[in-house]
Amino acid sequence: MNWWLMIIPFAAALIGWLINSSLIKLLFHPVRPIKILGFTFQGIIPKKQKSFAKQLGKYVSEELFSFSAIEEKLSHPENIEKILPFVEAEVDTFLRKKLIEQMPMIGMFIGDKTILQFKNIFMQELAILFPKLISEYAQNLKADLNFEEIISQKLSSIDFIEFEKKMLKQFRREIILFKAAGAFTGIIIGFLQLFILLLLR
Repeated sequence: MNWWLMIIPFAAALIGWLINSSLIKLLFHPVRPIKILGFTFQGIIPKKQKSFAKQLGKYVSEELFSFSAIEEKLSHPENIEKILPFVEAEVDTFLRKKLIEQMPMIGMFIGDKTILQFKNIFMQELAILFPKLISEYAQNLKADLNFEEIISQKLSSIDFIEFEKKMLKQFRREIILFKAAGAFTGIIIGFLQLFILLLLR
């Protein structure tokens, strides 16, 4: 038996490791497109970065960040009830202090009973008005803020070198396992090749 044949499984394992390592590298590099023999090469992720950013921006704006859901949550009666005590305290301060400070003559004609009546009227109107104000504000905000475009621009402008470093660090264990799987597959294929060669001798 030629002992050099034993190199085959280990060479195949090395090749499997290198192939999987290259596949990971090709996900990120080259960052910018380069031409070789008329063919354009670019890393899979940088090539699809803008398309991915646009799709993710659309998904987030439509599925995860819903202005309708925010509007509904804010204008829910329970949430309005939570706000009203703070508003009532401000209205009370306004009627008892600020209004009289600005218009001292009014203080001569209104007492606690009148102030209480005014306050109750104000609070009833505000309880009706708040949901409308929140709805109007949400609609204006939706018109002014294009979350799809904002998210898309942010993702498109990511520093790709830093992104690669973070990804490789975050998935270090999985990457090692992927490379090891390539080596394991290679060594299995190598032993099969060796076995076939020995049978044919």
